[in-house]
Amino acid sequence: MDLNFDLYMNNVVEQARNEIEAAGYEQLTTSEEVDKVLSQDGTTLVMVNSVCGCAGGIARPAAQHALHYDALPDRLVTVFAGQDKEATQKAREYFEGFPPSSPSFALVKDGKVQEMVERHQIEGHEIMDVINQLQALFDKYCETK
Repeated sequence: MDLNFDLYMNNVVEQARNEIEAAGYEQLTTSEEVDKVLSQDGTTLVMVNSVCGCAGGIARPAAQHALHYDALPDRLVTVFAGQDKEATQKAREYFEGFPPSSPSFALVKDGKVQEMVERHQIEGHEIMDVINQLQALFDKYCETK
């Protein structure tokens, strides 16, 4: 592989990680971390991050702006598809009934996936559409903070 391409991709990945972490999401990079968090009682929003354009242009901004809301999940976490493969695979085991999708969001309550916002609900949509989908999940499953 081309060294310049590798350096470019490392920069893209680092920027994607920094953006979602700055928004308040905890990065889970191992299967043990995923199990520890997703097996807890309460609500967890999981963002499956990626380097695609719809992740950077729509999903990550929506993940950040959706948090300006009264009802919020107890925890915000992210796994990185294609980067933290073990953690992403473990998270997807919790998303029973949903095919692998990245970027995507899963609302997990008491260790069980309730609903997902999948790539086809993100790609080609406006950021505000995704924010509204996430906030509808918060209204349905989360408590007002």
